[in-house]
Amino acid sequence: MNRIIGIVLLVVGIVLFSQGLSRKDSLVGQASEVGTSVANKVDGGARTPKHIIYMVGGGVLVLAGAGMTFRRSSKV
Repeated sequence: MNRIIGIVLLVVGIVLFSQGLSRKDSLVGQASEVGTSVANKVDGGARTPKHIIYMVGGGVLVLAGAGMTFRRSSKV
């Protein structure tokens, strides 16, 4: 059962990371970076563009899924 959940996490993580990467390279992503940069300079906030959150979240899910999928079972 853990392997199935791990594979699902891997797939979801890869999709999420690729969505963030494609958004980063698009015009919307570039505008988001500029808008976030300007807003952070105006009020000193610590905003992050959505594509960065997608990429980090996808990476975490890929790592968790790989850990669950490729871990040896501890059955004795």
